[in-house]
Amino acid sequence: MTKPTTTNTGTPVESDNESLTAGAQGPILLHDHYLIEKLAQFNRERVPERIVHAKGAGAYGELVVTNDVSEYTKAKLFQPGARTESLVRFSTVAGEQGSPDTWRDPRGFAVKFYTEDGNYDLVGNNTPIFFIKDPIKFPDFIRSQKRLPGNGLRDHNMQWDFWTLRPETAHQVTWLMGDRGIPKTYRHMNGYGSHTYQWINAAGERFWVKYHFKTDQGIDYLTQAEADRIAGADADYHRKDLWEAIERGEFPSWTVSVQVMPVAEAEDYRFNPFDLTKVWSHKDYPLIEVGKWTLNRNPANYFVDIEQAAFEPSNVVPGIGFSPDKMLLGRVFAYADAHRYRIGTNYAQLPPNQARAAEVNSYSKEGAMRYHYNDASVPVYAPNSFGGPHADPERAPDGGIWDFDPTIVRAGYVQHAEDGDFTQAGTLVREVLNDDQRDRLVDNIVGHVLGGVREPVLSRVFEYWKNVDSELGKRVEEGVRAGSNGNGSATPPAQG
Repeated sequence: MTKPTTTNTGTPVESDNESLTAGAQGPILLHDHYLIEKLAQFNRERVPERIVHAKGAGAYGELVVTNDVSEYTKAKLFQPGARTESLVRFSTVAGEQGSPDTWRDPRGFAVKFYTEDGNYDLVGNNTPIFFIKDPIKFPDFIRSQKRLPGNGLRDHNMQWDFWTLRPETAHQVTWLMGDRGIPKTYRHMNGYGSHTYQWINAAGERFWVKYHFKTDQGIDYLTQAEADRIAGADADYHRKDLWEAIERGEFPSWTVSVQVMPVAEAEDYRFNPFDLTKVWSHKDYPLIEVGKWTLNRNPANYFVDIEQAAFEPSNVVPGIGFSPDKMLLGRVFAYADAHRYRIGTNYAQLPPNQARAAEVNSYSKEGAMRYHYNDASVPVYAPNSFGGPHADPERAPDGGIWDFDPTIVRAGYVQHAEDGDFTQAGTLVREVLNDDQRDRLVDNIVGHVLGGVREPVLSRVFEYWKNVDSELGKRVEEGVRAGSNGNGSATPPAQG
């Protein structure tokens, strides 16, 4: 008999899969105790390295706007000719600080822009999608990619167990097992905001947007064999490559573009535009160029500038806001909370996180390691009658606003005509990949499954890929069966 899920204090849980929201497409609610408990507990599982994206590299750079997108946003950093200093941290997802850079894994792509209205953080990946669509599943997903509690080993069976039980992962897993699962360097991969964000123009008009950072160096990748060899010979391969390229003056750059969807088109679009497991068709919403983003300065001290850097999607500026993307809304809470735990309550005062041009008038006070403080004459509460700062809605970001039914429900996304979990993954296999890429995809999947996936997960793996594409699924099963040990366990042959 399956045991019921409970909170940490033993209370039965209503749902493992859907967060409490104001309407099916409304904001996630703070009084969803179990969601907050899961995220807060998850954020405190490790010290001192990041729970996720522990191994990384970074650099400083500049965004130069070369096109006029002011009809879509009033954000100052995106106005024609604007130049904005930035900091980026690239990273793997599942590995620890000492793990090889060349594991098959998504790559984090987190960018901080130091604007005159405060810091704007775009926290994304090198994929335009993700494995899950609701933050209540995030701790479970990450744990499935980490290590077993008993022997401390990573486990392919655990990974495939989660993936096959959550078919929404199909699109991202197809990306992961393809060529882009192991980029050649951080310079040779794209970056994506991944989530759907909101832009607001000077007239108050709102638009849904997705960010694309297209590498000017060209997409390139490592084969599994190359990645395995480099992992043993040079575990910091990607970190070293980025540092040395900038030291040589070969500054990597990306062309920044956005897809823009009018708000009125979202409700009836053919799949849910806020679902993080989906991409928007470029035919429906073509890329609009914004500018050029270049990395031109290495950190002076890796720990100070990169490991103490705190990126959080809650950092938005006027003209930019959130959408009903549930994963985005969960991250708005979780990232800042993780920083408070990992590097301290006053992490925003550390050099890489300080606002560069904005005037900071915060009522935050005290806490460990605080060294900036208000004059003693400034009140420590609001509202007050003694000249302390006060909120100004005319100057503040208003991106957390949208017009949806406020009824409080627990629900998945509203399903659209083409919202199947496997649909876009199948399209990627059949219509985007060429024969050589499909061959490598099969080889990568088979090799990964032969790393120790066992029944009953093994059968679900075959069914999973047959749902993506019947021919692909057949080839995966044949390849795994040919390499199995004959007792229902996919075990790789012994190495001589």
